[in-house]
Amino acid sequence: MKRLILEMGSGNDLYGMNYTKAAIRALDNALHHSSLTLFRALDIPHSDMQVKVTIGVQDPDQVDIAQLAAHIPRGQPDITVTFGGQNIKDPETDSCAVIASCAVEAFVPINARDWVVRS
Repeated sequence: MKRLILEMGSGNDLYGMNYTKAAIRALDNALHHSSLTLFRALDIPHSDMQVKVTIGVQDPDQVDIAQLAAHIPRGQPDITVTFGGQNIKDPETDSCAVIASCAVEAFVPINARDWVVRS
């Protein structure tokens, strides 16, 4: 498998301290940076694509991975939630804004030796 796509995104939940909501927003942000016309151009089925998603938040156990997987429109998802992101405290209300970071990688089954790059 070769990685063809790497996109990053960020998302937040400003008032509810909902880590899943922030993670979904980060994932959506990363996905909206991509247009996968490459698959059509190379006649590679989207179902052959492996999609690796890495989410960083301050409390990884609070993220619902099934909800994240439901937001991946194509391919075979592999989701990892790890410590990262940020919590920004509001001293006046004693609440936190949750900020999630996301990386989305798309891998396809190609052999680099089958391709020729011409300049």
